[in-house]
Amino acid sequence: MTPGAKPLSALLAAVVASHAELGCYGGLTGNAGGVSEGFLESEGTAIGSSNAEEGGTGDNDEGGSDAGESQGHEPGSDAKNEIAVSGLRRLSIVEYQQTIADLLSIAADDAVLLLPADTYTPFDNDYTLQTPSEPLIKGLELLAGDLADAIVASESLRSPVLGCTPAGADDIACFRSFISTFGRRALRRPLLESEVDGLASLFSFSQDTGDFWEGVRAALRVFLQHPEFVYRVEIGEPVEGHPELRRLGDYELAARMSYLLIGSTTPDWLLDAVAAGDLAATEDVAAAAEQLLSDERGHARIQRFHALWLKYEKLSSDGIFGDMRMESNALIERVVFEDGAPWIDVLSATETFLTPELAEHYGLPSPGATAGWVPYGDSGRMGLLSHGAFLSVGAKFGDTSPTQRGLLVRTSLFCEVIPPPPPDLMVNVDEPPQGNDPNACKLDRYDMSTRAACQGCHSLMDPIGFGLEAYDASGVFRSTQRDRPDCPIAGEGEFRGLGTFNGPAELARLAIDSGRVEACAVEQFYRFAVGRFELDEHDRTMIDRLVESAGGDFDLRSFLTEYVSADAFRFRREGES
Repeated sequence: MTPGAKPLSALLAAVVASHAELGCYGGLTGNAGGVSEGFLESEGTAIGSSNAEEGGTGDNDEGGSDAGESQGHEPGSDAKNEIAVSGLRRLSIVEYQQTIADLLSIAADDAVLLLPADTYTPFDNDYTLQTPSEPLIKGLELLAGDLADAIVASESLRSPVLGCTPAGADDIACFRSFISTFGRRALRRPLLESEVDGLASLFSFSQDTGDFWEGVRAALRVFLQHPEFVYRVEIGEPVEGHPELRRLGDYELAARMSYLLIGSTTPDWLLDAVAAGDLAATEDVAAAAEQLLSDERGHARIQRFHALWLKYEKLSSDGIFGDMRMESNALIERVVFEDGAPWIDVLSATETFLTPELAEHYGLPSPGATAGWVPYGDSGRMGLLSHGAFLSVGAKFGDTSPTQRGLLVRTSLFCEVIPPPPPDLMVNVDEPPQGNDPNACKLDRYDMSTRAACQGCHSLMDPIGFGLEAYDASGVFRSTQRDRPDCPIAGEGEFRGLGTFNGPAELARLAIDSGRVEACAVEQFYRFAVGRFELDEHDRTMIDRLVESAGGDFDLRSFLTEYVSADAFRFRREGES
């Protein structure tokens, strides 16, 4: 079955039904039941009606056609084979938090506690693993209530959210203006007049209590639980002669770009551009992508992509570990955004950004009184593979794990697939390897690569890990095994098929010379972009073209702009039912 399985329309219907059944819009008092029912009816007009099937996505007369001047155009002949299956994508916890911060100027820290944890593949946005659940719905309801309460209670927070100054408790004009303007930002499209009318009935809370802000509180709670807020809805319009394809409307395209490049809701300037018909041409999309990437959130998004990809995203942000995260972020910032250099410079950098404390930790020259760039010299270090953030991944049993480090290099940097051990060989994976002698040095105890039943996989991983063994799980160089001065570490490793190496600098050089890492970077970013790990033939066709286009001087920022400007990015493919 094609990745994505059910068609988007079927998924959306199921999500809306599950939200309603589990009480997503519950918790309001008074006439809340009637409001919820009416709201779902108006939502059905926006999403499930014939208008939506023809390509409308909630436009009103003021917003213009969602598809703009490009409505009805077919993809190019080559692009038809590159269009990806796209499912209904729920905001990850981090995307939810960033969206709340941008909409309400408030932190949604409790989202980590109240929402089900995201599954990492290594990315946290795989829609094939996202399913509606009662804990999700209840968590969203609690968050919506808490956030609405916090906004209404603070004059400094509520005024920007409202967007107008109420003349009194009976100012329905200001309330309707709030519904329209905030609704456009929260749902990432203009609201239909019928939706505004339905939500305007929440003004009864203001009238009944004599407090204008009670209606705002109720409306915020509804918006923050709306399926189109929680999920990224992409319906699109049919493509003549291709029932499996749909062209995204321009509001849908803008939201797709925004969540990919800044990890948040469509900015006001981009919503305005869509309303003006300024996202129809390829050059318009490229310009918008550049503006999104220039945003500080764009920089943070690319830094986080690397942290997810290379699995150091969960590293602590405190103390020396926070310095390590800053070190890696600074390198990505320099290569991708400041210098616009080939991405491979992330692996070949000959200096690194250190605080005085981190320099002392690594045994490198101090940058001075404050953080700064420090040359590696002849230390044996080079690029990101020398960073404590990278070297911290896969620590096990209180020390480094050669197996886990080798697995990280093979699967993350080279996009290889290493199968898990068969069930009958998984008995001891939660205990340190003992080998023939539990008191032997680690090099002798990690003998799986010599065992007939294990060597097929472990011979691919363990020798790589031992080539990094001279660096502990926090990136400190060492010459002997932890707590075993009688066990010297030679640091000799082998990447089967590429050659031998000693330390991160030589491993990075092997990786660069292989010419395979840039292609893997493209593939990993593509997975991040489409929101699923499993790939099909259409994905592979797109990836192959992107790799060919990237060439030998793969510039990540230029690649991102080219990718979102591609014809195929404007379309989606229905999954097989």
